[in-house]
Amino acid sequence: MPQIEIFIGGRTFEVACQEGEEHFLHSAAAMLDAEAATLAEQIGRLPESRMLLMAGLLLADKTVGLDEKYSKAEAELAELRAELDKLRSRPIPEPQRVEVPVVPSDVIDTLAEIAARAEALADQVDADVA
Repeated sequence: MPQIEIFIGGRTFEVACQEGEEHFLHSAAAMLDAEAATLAEQIGRLPESRMLLMAGLLLADKTVGLDEKYSKAEAELAELRAELDKLRSRPIPEPQRVEVPVVPSDVIDTLAEIAARAEALADQVDADVA
């Protein structure tokens, strides 16, 4: 079982851990050290046991908050999965026929002819007036 040194609140501690767990222990110690540093800035120097207790309580408080967020996220995820399953289990809707009105080409031709006649009459009126 490896013995490693960790630094918390400006103090050195030698602790044992399982083989391969050193990285996790260093990460946990860094979190505890950050809380201890915050305490030292706010309160000043504390006895070792009090500093570790307070830092641990601060981390526990953060953990409780994260647990609550995690529980809410899990509940929301379960709801969304249930809704998704419900949507997936619905039968595929029948395709709907959509008819788009189309103007027949002979009507278009007739309107174009009327427009041409109207323009010719307008030109003739302009010529007679001038």
